[in-house]
Amino acid sequence: MTEPHADSKLANDEARREQQHESVKSLVEGDVNAEIASAAGQGPSARNGRKIEQVAGTFREHAVDEVIDSEREAHRTRGAARVSQFVDYAFFLLYALLAIRFVLSLISARSGAGFVKLIVSVTDPFYAPFKNIVSAPRDSYGHTVTMSLAVAFFAYVVLHIVINRLLRLIAVRKTQI
Repeated sequence: MTEPHADSKLANDEARREQQHESVKSLVEGDVNAEIASAAGQGPSARNGRKIEQVAGTFREHAVDEVIDSEREAHRTRGAARVSQFVDYAFFLLYALLAIRFVLSLISARSGAGFVKLIVSVTDPFYAPFKNIVSAPRDSYGHTVTMSLAVAFFAYVVLHIVINRLLRLIAVRKTQI
């Protein structure tokens, strides 16, 4: 399963990066303005003018690079969030189908019924690797409880978590400013 606030965490991370970007941008502007004010206090000279222009150009390049990196990161984060939503939907659908199959097994539904056949045929590709992995106990009425379905469900929950963690690693890049 996904973490309950995965989308809000991504949004918070994106807002934090935007705030950091604005902070860097204002620092750059402040440094450039301070350098210009300092040079203006010393009087005009060709050497100081070139130096100020060079420093300002360097600051501008860094600010532009930071904006480009932020845009790329935001794009990557949005893409990973979309993929995560699709993965969540697919797994929740699988969980529902496996749960229905489990309940049908618990109530010993007739295997010849159309709905039971549909659920079994849809879930068989996902259930097949786990079939007979655990012995199936019988209750006092002689009904078989397929514990293999519970094992399959647990395995898919773990796989779901692993996939979402990998997507989060792709989406969130740790940066220091």
